[in-house]
Amino acid sequence: MKLFYRKYGSGPTLIILHGLYGSSDNWISIARKIDDRFSVILPDLRNHGLSPHSPIHDYDSMSLDVKELADITGLPHFFLAGHSMGGKVAMRFAMRWPEMLDGLLVADISPFSQSDRVNKDIKMHKEIINTMLSADLSSFFSRKDAEMFFASLKSERLTGLILKNLRRDKENRFEWKINLQALADNIEKIMESVEPGKNDESCVTGFPVYFLKASRSDYLKVEDIIPIRRFFPAAQLITVPNAGHWIHSDNPDSVISAFLKFLEAGPEIS
Repeated sequence: MKLFYRKYGSGPTLIILHGLYGSSDNWISIARKIDDRFSVILPDLRNHGLSPHSPIHDYDSMSLDVKELADITGLPHFFLAGHSMGGKVAMRFAMRWPEMLDGLLVADISPFSQSDRVNKDIKMHKEIINTMLSADLSSFFSRKDAEMFFASLKSERLTGLILKNLRRDKENRFEWKINLQALADNIEKIMESVEPGKNDESCVTGFPVYFLKASRSDYLKVEDIIPIRRFFPAAQLITVPNAGHWIHSDNPDSVISAFLKFLEAGPEIS
């Protein structure tokens, strides 16, 4: 699948993958702050943003989309980062094509489905998606109308993220950019663990690996780093202070510092 993407700056390439309900827009401000050090590529993952829609939404397919993006843009190797769902895509890519990576950064997500929260998360996301599907967009005459409707979610940040998925059609009516039905049909797959397949590298080495844990989030637990090192022996856990799950919004400076560590620890880029 040919993904829509934005590109900023020059230097060694860094691809950053957004999370569920997100898009490349979520990372523009950070991309602009590091575009003097990196050539930053921000794709919209399938069923999100301006990228194509598909009924298939799993980590094998999404990681293959990233591989196709790298091939189309002529990238033999690059740094790869991802947040939440995008972090799982990045890990899956690293397990399938480790020879293409100069570094991996995973922001506030574990490769493992946590039994104490996965059912709760599936229920929560089903409620969010059902609320979005139930919205009568024809009754919204302004974004303020949409804000009032989604106030029922009781999270200004979540409402803001959702509203980024609205756009006007040619008749100036609101429509969804995001493929809600595909996400609803595949939400269990989105919550699945990411582990090596039978043809993948079971122990990925040769480049720096950083896992960023938000201090106010439990999507990635400190104790996860031990089993993570079965797959990524070089993995380092970096706790980002004063941050919840939307780590790049809460503490962008710490996320930027982690990206710059790639340049300190990574191989020479010609």
